[in-house]
Amino acid sequence: MNQVLLIIDAQQELLDGNHDRCAVFQKSQLLSTINLVIEKAGKASVPVVFVRDLDVSEGKGKGFEIHQEINVPAAAEIFDKSATNAFYGTGLAEYLKLHQIKHIVVMGCETQHCIDSAVRTATINGFDVTLVGDGHSTLGNGILSQEQIIKHHNHTLHGHYNVDHFSIVRNAAEDVFCPTHDTYR
Repeated sequence: MNQVLLIIDAQQELLDGNHDRCAVFQKSQLLSTINLVIEKAGKASVPVVFVRDLDVSEGKGKGFEIHQEINVPAAAEIFDKSATNAFYGTGLAEYLKLHQIKHIVVMGCETQHCIDSAVRTATINGFDVTLVGDGHSTLGNGILSQEQIIKHHNHTLHGHYNVDHFSIVRNAAEDVFCPTHDTYR
């Protein structure tokens, strides 16, 4: 099956924070999990795609770059986005269709914004999605804690469907590149 690892907004300033914002929830664990899944992708010959948010660090400098602790594969594709949705105006959908991708493994930030949008948009556009349940994070909001946001989205997006395609949530320790979607259909 043609599949891809999609890592969204795993950028230096977003993960580490800056003078206005703190670091994302459980940053060190997130970085370790991202690197673990990148390693698994390499062993499974699964391409890695990063999407960067142009709002992070005003789209320039070290803060805009993929976090320095992430082991970025030399062949990784990188798309930049100006909207919450990783598919909007980035060329990501075209890339996935060109490579006949059927399954997307999603990780990154921020849970309730860009991760949620990517998972839902992918299912609408004909892709099955595995969200890495311990592979996304958030800064939080004034209503729910960071942990509550992550748990809520893991619960809500597990089994989310758009008729023919849907998302499931699995943790990084599982074989996320061996999709189990067909057992749920």
